[in-house]
Amino acid sequence: MNHCSKPQKTMRLALSSAFLFLTSFCPIFSQAIQESSKETPLLQKATLQDVVNYAIKNQPVIQQSLIDERITENQIRSRLADWYPQINFNYNLQHNFIVQTSIINGNPVKLGVKNLSAAQFTLSQQIFNRDVLLANQTKNDVLLQASQNTSFNKTDLAVNVSKAFYDVLATSQQIDVAEEDIVRLERSLNDARNQYNAGITDKIDFKRATISLNNTRASKKSYEEVLKSKLQNLKALMGYPVEQELEVSYDTLQMEREVTLDTLQNVDFTTRIEYQLLSTQKKLLEANLQYNKWSYLPNLSINGAYNLNFQNNQFTELYNRNYPNSFGLLTLSLPIYQGGRRRANTKVAEWQIKRVDWDIKGLQQNVNAEYSAALANYKGNLGLLLAQKENMDLAREVYDVLQLQYKSGIKTYLEVVTSETDLRLARINYYNALYQVLASKIDVQKALGQMNY
Repeated sequence: MNHCSKPQKTMRLALSSAFLFLTSFCPIFSQAIQESSKETPLLQKATLQDVVNYAIKNQPVIQQSLIDERITENQIRSRLADWYPQINFNYNLQHNFIVQTSIINGNPVKLGVKNLSAAQFTLSQQIFNRDVLLANQTKNDVLLQASQNTSFNKTDLAVNVSKAFYDVLATSQQIDVAEEDIVRLERSLNDARNQYNAGITDKIDFKRATISLNNTRASKKSYEEVLKSKLQNLKALMGYPVEQELEVSYDTLQMEREVTLDTLQNVDFTTRIEYQLLSTQKKLLEANLQYNKWSYLPNLSINGAYNLNFQNNQFTELYNRNYPNSFGLLTLSLPIYQGGRRRANTKVAEWQIKRVDWDIKGLQQNVNAEYSAALANYKGNLGLLLAQKENMDLAREVYDVLQLQYKSGIKTYLEVVTSETDLRLARINYYNALYQVLASKIDVQKALGQMNY
């Protein structure tokens, strides 16, 4: 009976262990589901830094990159598991309805019994294997490469989100300018109406004031529609809920102080995340070259097994008697001739390294060209900003003087309307130039490798 009870105890123990293993992970799975179901907090009067931080945490591309890092970690663990002993258990139960018969010395003889059962424990251990050795030597670089891919995506996202943020601010500023103009034009319209009612002027000034007010209101409406589109674009880049409001906050004076940039910096392409990615890729290719050079080395492993064999014609007595056997095995696999495969694979690995060297050379040239273009664009936009600031100050001064002269009867209302238009355009051009300078500054910082995340 003891022989009969051991397999049953083994099966019960295996099932119990599996149940306990799955049960222990239920709280972890439940917690993961609860965490994923939590809503991301919304932003209130978001600054540029708030918007960038939110995008890095919630943009699907970044989340996918982080998932890729976790996948890479577990793939490495899976590959390195080959260094550890591999232990397996197999069990089978067989019933022969008709036992095989053979003729021996002219007599029919049944070979075997009706009922068979076997339980097998196997163990295998890699002693030397170049595949596992490669995985062990490159694990840190593979993890670094996955992390650098995430950093590359974060940097690219931060640049795009920052530019979209400034684009939203430019349109918002146009709306603010239009609102201020509407207040001023409504006041001018009332003045023109009062002067017309008093018989001082004719209907021309009154109608011109009405036309200017209507045009400004229409422009404001157009800006508001454009702003909706730009906000949706910013939300998409951030991974922000489409149905939720996004209110951005900005300080024009602070932004004016942030336009300055040291234009004498020397570009160092080694600070770029693209270079770091190529450097890591080169290390992995060098490891692959060494792997192919190792192809003449043997694979060495040991294997062993212990088998429990049960045989009986009576099923109820199957496990009454055991016929065990066991063995140990040392396996050496040595490649002798592979038809030139090893040499060809080594050449491929060498050419791949040379190709990455050219990628690095091309990156250096592209970074220098990118920096030159970004710096030229920044300088041009900065010069335009200074000119637009002067124009805005002059337009405001002209408008104030003409407004006083019109009220004194010296100037016509047409000149006032013209100065209002000039002032509005000057203000809009100034704010557009301000945000263009800030956007071009980001391009310079990216070219210098200062936008890494």
